[in-house]
Amino acid sequence: MESPVPSPESPAEGRMMDPREAILPLPDPRVSIVLATFNERENILETIQSIFEHLGDSVEVIVVDDDSPDRTWRLVENFNHPRVKLIRRVGTRGLASAFNRGILESRGAVVGWMDADMCMPPAMLPGMVSLLEKYDVIVGSRYAADGKDDRVWLRVTASRLINGLATLVLGYGIRDYDSGFVVLRRSVFDKVSLIPTGYGAYFMEFLYTCRRKGLTVHEVPYVFRDRQKGISKSAPSLLRFFRTGLQYVTRIFVARLRPKD
Repeated sequence: MESPVPSPESPAEGRMMDPREAILPLPDPRVSIVLATFNERENILETIQSIFEHLGDSVEVIVVDDDSPDRTWRLVENFNHPRVKLIRRVGTRGLASAFNRGILESRGAVVGWMDADMCMPPAMLPGMVSLLEKYDVIVGSRYAADGKDDRVWLRVTASRLINGLATLVLGYGIRDYDSGFVVLRRSVFDKVSLIPTGYGAYFMEFLYTCRRKGLTVHEVPYVFRDRQKGISKSAPSLLRFFRTGLQYVTRIFVARLRPKD
């Protein structure tokens, strides 16, 4: 009978190491999903678990938390999953810059980002990723055929007006320019950089630049609903409607007038 193969010896302790104690590096993930969070303790773990449920061991989740007062970051920290990376930013805040930070620290050949409040269904992710065999960028779209924006009337009206203007001015047939629900090939970043300023308007400029650089963008429909738990950071009000609307309109025309590289 052959002798069993001996376990590696630990030089620090001079003893035989149990193979179960060996720490092996995780293989590179196929997909990286970035979540930007601020006061999302009621939703963050459900979102992370749903992403793993639908993408399995091929995914890493990167949570970029802007030092949430409700200690969202602590829940993620205590979750202690080898494929979840927490980036806690203190003294820095902003949606676009948070996504940009997560993208910079991601490792997947496919990179995506989405809201962390379960309004964007993680169940969509496998189908979106599979479409990257044909396209460079896949966008979850409320306004593609069979999609729906199922929120309160003021938010729906504001979003439709902004997207209508973006479609008219920026063109390329994109119907949900400020979606923020996306997966793409990492190679996209060889041609296009995300400009890490603003709230949702950054995404319009990103998609427009992708199309100007000759990349393919495909929209897939989904139903976008108001969050079931927690408080929205963009709760509807007339003041917010006009202030945010002005920022979006400005960004649309800045993108359109920006000279080509």
